[in-house]
Amino acid sequence: MRKRIETAPGTQDAPVETVRAILKQAGLRPTRQRLALGRLLFRAEHCHVTVDDLHGNMLDRGMRLSLATVYNTLNQFAHSGLVRKVAIPGGPSYFDTDAGDHQHFYIEEEGRIIDVPAGSVVLGQLPAPPESYAIAGVDVVVRLRRVEAVATTPCTRCGKCRAAFREPETAGVPRQLCGYSDKD
Repeated sequence: MRKRIETAPGTQDAPVETVRAILKQAGLRPTRQRLALGRLLFRAEHCHVTVDDLHGNMLDRGMRLSLATVYNTLNQFAHSGLVRKVAIPGGPSYFDTDAGDHQHFYIEEEGRIIDVPAGSVVLGQLPAPPESYAIAGVDVVVRLRRVEAVATTPCTRCGKCRAAFREPETAGVPRQLCGYSDKD
């Protein structure tokens, strides 16, 4: 299922001349396809899109572009530093119009990424790169999965909770509690 590119109410496409200037500054020729895709991507607010999402949005607007053209154009934009490619292992690649320093949460059930502010992820020491290589960047994607709210302490009213806390907790499997909290 194709997702609409989210926009704030009243947001308009970037002006053609603005996109033309962005492309020229990046060393890219302002072709009809690049201008059309750029008008949708380079609005005031940032967005995360997949090739399929952007292709579908262009078709919805009556713009006939092949999927390969959208894919190639987004990769050219990424290579030129206009967007940032965010690869999700086992999932789609996203293109982020905020090419600045930040990381991402990936919400698995929704197939959606959201920004983590720069400086929120602190890494320890990185390994030394092999000879004749330099670290170009570190991308972190924190995968999220929705969990049901579960009580973390047993209530005093329920035999199920008391029994659960007598059993040793299995690694990675939370104790099954009733969900009632004495604090409620």
